[in-house]
Amino acid sequence: MKILFASSECAPYVKTGGLGDVAAALPKALAQAPGAEVYVFLPFYKSLKDSTRYQTELVSEFTVPLGWRNCYVGLHRLVGQEGSLQFYFVDNEYYFYRDGSIYGHLDDGERFAYFSKAILESLMHLGWYPDVIHCNDWQTALVPVFLQAFYQGGEAYSGIRTVYTIHNIEYQGWAGHDFLGDVMGLGEEWRNVVAMGDAVNFMKAAILAADKVSTVSRTYAYEIQNPYFAHGLDVVLRDHAYKLTGVVNGIDTDVWNSATDPLIYANFDLDTIEKKAEDKRFLQERLGLAVRDDVPLIIMITRLAGHKGLDLIQAVMDDIISDDLQMVVIGTGEAQYEDMFRGYAYAYPAKMSANIVFDNTLAHQAYAGGDIVLMPSKQEPCGLTQLIAMRYGTASVVRETGGLYDTVPAFDPETGEGRGFTFKTYNAHDMLDAIRRACKTYQNKEQWAVLQKNLMTYDCSWNHSVQEYWELYRSL
Repeated sequence: MKILFASSECAPYVKTGGLGDVAAALPKALAQAPGAEVYVFLPFYKSLKDSTRYQTELVSEFTVPLGWRNCYVGLHRLVGQEGSLQFYFVDNEYYFYRDGSIYGHLDDGERFAYFSKAILESLMHLGWYPDVIHCNDWQTALVPVFLQAFYQGGEAYSGIRTVYTIHNIEYQGWAGHDFLGDVMGLGEEWRNVVAMGDAVNFMKAAILAADKVSTVSRTYAYEIQNPYFAHGLDVVLRDHAYKLTGVVNGIDTDVWNSATDPLIYANFDLDTIEKKAEDKRFLQERLGLAVRDDVPLIIMITRLAGHKGLDLIQAVMDDIISDDLQMVVIGTGEAQYEDMFRGYAYAYPAKMSANIVFDNTLAHQAYAGGDIVLMPSKQEPCGLTQLIAMRYGTASVVRETGGLYDTVPAFDPETGEGRGFTFKTYNAHDMLDAIRRACKTYQNKEQWAVLQKNLMTYDCSWNHSVQEYWELYRSL
């Protein structure tokens, strides 16, 4: 089976969040199946084009119509690829050769409409037509629309089916009323497909046009049919629930592996988990915390944003820091939370370390050296942090939402089952209770050893999820 995976980001080439990790790991896992051919399409951003780490070759040059425009497309392929996984980059310097973030430009709608159209136009120049195009988030949401409107009438395109994955429904892709004709080049007969109110909504259009819609956990697939979670798309999703499914993300277990990770101080596995204490001491020393084995070390590796539960932490931070524990925060985000953590780190330097940076090496070291990872999210489509933490024997405190609910069953000290500590209501003191339960369990070394065994024997890989995606593809 031939799969085209369309994404606006993919590690290690370009990454701003979890989509970049998924776009790296899922195609890699899919390509391992017998008879699979997987092509990944990405924009050729400035940071990638100027990099000396990757060598690409120009495969084809052509133009693609976008409304009244004819836009240049340079299709590049990564050099040195072998086997069933191939990477292609869509080059247009007007849209992608820019400094700064890959998102947040005033013409983002036009940029990614172009990218979606260019993907489809590229197929005839490659002479390669996939069975399924797997699109991701709003940036590639127009691929199913363009396929139906402009390409599926051609014999070579007629057999192509589409899967659209919602990684985060909060970011839907909006454009003005005139975008339909001016950029998409579509007539008024498409207005009901793409419009929400007096605007164009990319995600709504994909939900209607795609053959199947997936999201990144079973619980999130249920939640986003509820107005509280759906950001306005609940009615659309309920009307199309017959095509909606939830598949929990996995992680790349070669990258996140405590036994082989080159970025951590001491490697360990379940049989040598006592070496994890060396990673904890290393982290404490590096960050200037008191070197203590007897206190639980809580880590947070996250965007510092309200919907990640930072408002809950803010409400009870005095209570948290007054307990006999330590805390390490790594991430950037809203100024009020950055300042809060800096303030507590200044006041309690032996207990609190605030690292307002994106530091991949430090993140690896925190996973290895931490005892508990805190994720009190208001909503979490899947969450990768809790899965990564499991690979390092680090337990999670999570709110029961989305993928956190699916992957972190509550630990029961009586039966020894479960993989973390949970709370249901979005309430600061319920979260504080879960933190204190985790810390109390940490002091019971027998129970903690059972919990760590549960964590490190859980299969966080893509093995199960890939099989679910193959079934989804075959159903088309």
